[in-house]
Amino acid sequence: MWYEILPGFAIMTACLIIPGVATAEIQKYTNGGKEKRIARVPYQWYLMQRDKRLSGAGVHYKSKGLENIN
Repeated sequence: MWYEILPGFAIMTACLIIPGVATAEIQKYTNGGKEKRIARVPYQWYLMQRDKRLSGAGVHYKSKGLENIN
């Protein structure tokens, strides 16, 4: 019957969802708990480079905060 396909469909769905979720979680873990930043326009790329320069660590996701910027 039609319901015989449900276990296979569930397995295929899980196999397609798990890598996407795992990638997002690994990215969040490696960036110190922050979401992945995407530069879709040149202005966003400029902001990421500014954050990288101001952080002092050479990475855009470790910001100092406004109180520490000279």
